[in-house]
Amino acid sequence: MAGSVWPVKHVVMFSGGVGSWAAAKRVAQTWGTDDLVLLFCDVGGRHESPHAAEDEDCYRFIDDAARNVGGELVVLNEGRTIWEVFRDHRLLGNSRIAKCSHVLKQEPARKWLKQNCQPEDTMIYVGIDWTEMHRIPAIERNYEPWMAFAPLTEPPYLDKEDMLKWCADEGLVPPRMYEQKYPHANCGGGCVRAGQGQFKLLYETHPERFAYWESQEQELRDYLNKDVSILKDRRGGTTKPLTLRAFRERLEDKPETIDADDIGGCGCFVESEDENG
Repeated sequence: MAGSVWPVKHVVMFSGGVGSWAAAKRVAQTWGTDDLVLLFCDVGGRHESPHAAEDEDCYRFIDDAARNVGGELVVLNEGRTIWEVFRDHRLLGNSRIAKCSHVLKQEPARKWLKQNCQPEDTMIYVGIDWTEMHRIPAIERNYEPWMAFAPLTEPPYLDKEDMLKWCADEGLVPPRMYEQKYPHANCGGGCVRAGQGQFKLLYETHPERFAYWESQEQELRDYLNKDVSILKDRRGGTTKPLTLRAFRERLEDKPETIDADDIGGCGCFVESEDENG
């Protein structure tokens, strides 16, 4: 159906991960690239610290992947880092409430859609795959009045390894964070929705980045004067805050007490703030 005159515009939520690239490739194969937009919302903000941004290799992949797919790459940047958003809203993000994704990704994307697209002739695409089909109703609801689709939930079905191989076959080098065993390639390996296992990996692969997250969390705790944290300690049948500082000390002293299987997940373009509040 490449070359069809309807719909006029196809907008892929381009995150820097291999899933959004694979979704964009399917859209391009079906509809062509004349009316294709790859929309990347940068959470880095205009900030001097490299640890406040995406991993530098994510930015490299965004550029390489966009050239590979074709179409127009549009980069949006709200201006604040996630920590500045948390401070402004007096709320530390966690697995339930990710104000960062709402303010830095969802709101800029929706504003751009309103300014540049009409719901009746625009289709929105996200990069979830067939293992996440349960999320489709929420995605469709969250993007109304635009039509939202997930090309990777349709056959031929691909898993992450299939996508990485496809990427390599196209001559693309995937984001290095996959090789480092991260579940996704966003936010430099840290994420307020991440669990103990992912922060353990961040400590091991990017200790300087972990140190930045630890210091920013503590600064926000001091500013709010509240015992809040990204991680939770569920040992003993009760749930209580687990700061990144306490987590690091436990990891260094008693690593066997860390839940390495607690990875968490990224859902910036597929979960609304209301769902997580």
